[in-house]
Amino acid sequence: MPFDSTLTRRSLMTAGAAIGASLATSVRLFAQAAYPARPVHLIVPYAAGGGTDFFARLVATSMSATLGQQIVVENRPGAGTQIGAETAAKADPDGYTFLLGDTSTYASNSSLYQKLSYDPQKDFAPISLTGRFAIVLLVNTDKLNVASVKDLIAAAKKAPGSIDYASAGVGSPFHLAAELFAQSASLKLNHVPYKGAGPALQDLAGGQIGMMFVDFASARSQLSLKSIKAIGVCSPGEFYGLPGVPAVAVDVPGFEAWAWQGFSAPAKVPQDITARLRDAYLKAVNDPEIKQKLIAAGIDPLQSEPQEMAAYIAAETAKWQKVIKTAGIKLD
Repeated sequence: MPFDSTLTRRSLMTAGAAIGASLATSVRLFAQAAYPARPVHLIVPYAAGGGTDFFARLVATSMSATLGQQIVVENRPGAGTQIGAETAAKADPDGYTFLLGDTSTYASNSSLYQKLSYDPQKDFAPISLTGRFAIVLLVNTDKLNVASVKDLIAAAKKAPGSIDYASAGVGSPFHLAAELFAQSASLKLNHVPYKGAGPALQDLAGGQIGMMFVDFASARSQLSLKSIKAIGVCSPGEFYGLPGVPAVAVDVPGFEAWAWQGFSAPAKVPQDITARLRDAYLKAVNDPEIKQKLIAAGIDPLQSEPQEMAAYIAAETAKWQKVIKTAGIKLD
């Protein structure tokens, strides 16, 4: 049988291609197995000291121990979380940068801003929901003589437009909760935005304003004041931190609002890497000591599959889009 040089060349090329593919696969698997080989950066789109930052630093310590590399928390506040979100979205998809975004980042910014510097659905790969902050309805009873949500609704309907409410800023979860409340109960309320929850709470305590929705962690510091009363919680049922305080939904059926957050990575990060980050987070959040610290801070710890987080983002986006559009809220 004559020697077929063509077949030999083809065989060598095929064998070479197979060896090359095998080597490439081995290198890729080795690189992924070695992950992380250096510190991992966690972007927090808020300033240090707040609830999101507290959560990030507490959980990151445990995750660092699990991964064998330090997780460095980077605070990138500003523009309604856009600065931090854009930083994470444009990072190399190698697993060394991920994001702790929230309601604004993933759900409401797309409706609030005409031009958003990132795409909440296309630019991120969900890892897990991480927590939600209970929202409380506070009133200053010296300024606003009401003892319940039912009283508040009656007072607002008796004199439409006469009641002012504070918020931590236009488009904040607390502003949107108040708008949802007003729309759901068919009320006309006046919005007074502040630069953060702190200044708003100061004026609430001082009697310059009568009511506001705010997270439980911030509300606790005010509840020792005689004039400040929690008349409702925004969870669908009673909240463990405020036993005896009814849900707003008792008087406004179907009402529910949370400030929530979750981990995500740049969209093209390999799934096995996001899975490692998720596994490290699950180990942290299921540690009894860490869980108790989160609960004590007013944070309801969460964990989810990536697809569950994606579905939750879609539902929250639709919910707040309707509220924002009806209220005509816009940010530039």
